[in-house]
Amino acid sequence: MWDARAFRAFGMTTMNHRTVTLAIALWAVTALPAAGAQYVAQRTGDIVRLEDGKTQTVVSIIPAVGNIAFELKVKGQNVLRWPYASVDEFKARPSLSGIPFLGPWANRLDEQAFYANGRRYAFDMELGNVRGAIPIHGFLTTNNQWQVVEVKADANAAWATSRLEFFRQPTWVKQWPFAHTIEMTHRLQDGVLEVRTTLTNMSGESMPVAIGFHPYFQLTDSTRADWTLSVAARTHWLLAPNKIPTGETEPIERLFETPTAAALSDYNLDDVFGDLVRDARGRATMSVAGKSQRIDIILGPNFRSVVIWAPNPADTGRGSQRPSGPPNPVSRGDFVCIEPMAGITDALNLAQKGLYRELQSISPGGSWQESFWVRPSGF
Repeated sequence: MWDARAFRAFGMTTMNHRTVTLAIALWAVTALPAAGAQYVAQRTGDIVRLEDGKTQTVVSIIPAVGNIAFELKVKGQNVLRWPYASVDEFKARPSLSGIPFLGPWANRLDEQAFYANGRRYAFDMELGNVRGAIPIHGFLTTNNQWQVVEVKADANAAWATSRLEFFRQPTWVKQWPFAHTIEMTHRLQDGVLEVRTTLTNMSGESMPVAIGFHPYFQLTDSTRADWTLSVAARTHWLLAPNKIPTGETEPIERLFETPTAAALSDYNLDDVFGDLVRDARGRATMSVAGKSQRIDIILGPNFRSVVIWAPNPADTGRGSQRPSGPPNPVSRGDFVCIEPMAGITDALNLAQKGLYRELQSISPGGSWQESFWVRPSGF
């Protein structure tokens, strides 16, 4: 309700009815997106939405659950797997969908500990946030500590930035003793989603970088049996039965006869690739294509590896996804995960053993930043 106090905030003391009406009208114009604007960014309750009206693309993000982007809709069709009837259902049991962030490390470690700066850091397994003999995907994926710092649109794009202050959580720092912050910006421009991540090291020692993302992609014009995969990498890392790299590699053609056009129906994948094929800007492009639809996933130069998880519903085919009995409709189906990674699986510990040479680190007070892009077409 507008009253005299509200108008005094604008330096107004006396007004007639006509002036009041004009002031309210002007306020409404500044509070709402301009009519016909291509880009809109807004937050409603738990959800942040970015819209590109020209390409009919909408991105929906839920900061309170890991800052996960759970919808990337193009003309009403979601290219992200989302097997939930509602946001509340997802919040109650989030898994296997959207674009989860993996940190402070991604993928598997070969023991309940990691190495950094020549020292071994053992996890406190009693805390409960790290589990299993082979810990996987860190403990940040669905946390509720992300803070939205900006939701904005202009004539060129719509974006939202959220911040995670890792150093504020004692049980996190106990497991990963490097004080740092994480900022993530989802930016929608010309129908392309950019996900930019910045890590800032606030600790007194160099912090290793082992983060990643685990996007679940789907096409709606065909089934998995009709999809074609393109993997811009030269090297396939060989895995032990526990899916930890052995340190040995082979040319990618040993797995994919034609890496740029592999029929996904022939594969049962949970595989790690490196030595990415990059363009003049240092970017590597992976893709999955159906009858007419296509999704390109473009990795910036600081993403040094890609993991592809595409379990075959028939539990057959080449690749490192081990046959595991009757098909499980929850974890198998018409999706493919093309996962941007700062390093290969077990990068932290393989680097200590001298088996991996691309581990990145951030000096005290320094930052690491990189983006990947999701570019749908043919919708």
